Amino acid sequence: MVWYDKNMNDVLYYIFSYFMLINLVGFLLMGWDKIKAKKRGFRIPEATLFAAAIFGGSIGAWIGVYLFRHKTQHWYFVYGLPIILTLQIIVISALLYYFEPTMF
Repeated sequence: MVWYDKNMNDVLYYIFSYFMLINLVGFLLMGWDKIKAKKRGFRIPEATLFAAAIFGGSIGAWIGVYLFRHKTQHWYFVYGLPIILTLQIIVISALLYYFEPTMF
């Protein structure tokens, strides 16, 4: 079943751009929060960090956790971000399988 039209490359471009941007945001939020933690400044709420991961930035946030060595003592970041990423991979794979089963 073909579910796309001639503009599929445009759609894929926008989807790819979105995921690149949201992962960059997740990564930068981790870095910014680490800087603020060192300076004892106003911190980014953990809910915001998780929101960036849930909306597609889980890879960037996860890399940021370990690159900046930030939130590594919090189990909900150490285990939560990989769980979010795994769920996102499952959902995206299921959608791809549903809309384009010839890919599998």
